[in-house]
Amino acid sequence: MAVERAVDWVEERQPDLTLISGDLLSRRSGEPELRSLLARMPSCFAVLGNHDFALTRDPFSHPADVVDLEPATLLTDDARTIELRGKRVQIVGVDPRSYRRRLSRPEALVDPEADLRILLCHFPEVIDRIPAGAFDLVLAGHLHGGQICVPWPGGRLRLAHIRWTYIRGLYSRPSGTLHLSAGLGTTFVPFRFLARPEATELILESA
Repeated sequence: MAVERAVDWVEERQPDLTLISGDLLSRRSGEPELRSLLARMPSCFAVLGNHDFALTRDPFSHPADVVDLEPATLLTDDARTIELRGKRVQIVGVDPRSYRRRLSRPEALVDPEADLRILLCHFPEVIDRIPAGAFDLVLAGHLHGGQICVPWPGGRLRLAHIRWTYIRGLYSRPSGTLHLSAGLGTTFVPFRFLARPEATELILESA
């Protein structure tokens, strides 16, 4: 399974931070296995996605009602500042419910003393909602790389998300840098086509 292989890889790499951008469960019965996998990943912070609350057209999705992710840290419109390699690193997490109601204000949580500020949000369009300079890096998911893609002149036609601006990879915008992961899971149907699952290692270097 792609998720198990990704956890094996992360455990082997031992990154400074493990950051997860939501859609962790489609039903509550998977929670024990999820916690077991999270326990193997170092310095893990996560936000929830729309599938965790069954806020989706997928008829197979059920609300998981997760309120914590111990031993990982679940961020729901809150933040943590930690020390890494002698630097202050802040991680701000957005709750998908307040985001959809346009109530979330992650910029209000910014720690001006932090050396690196990371925003973790399930939805990639958050990059167009935040003010310039608030965050150094924005991490998102949601789109599964399109999940079902077909060859098309000039690229691929992503059937699940035809009209989206951001699909996967790195984007530089006036408000900051966005990395959009293609993720590991699926929705509606249990397979992908021309949209490989992805766990990404980002190496950040000081300017």
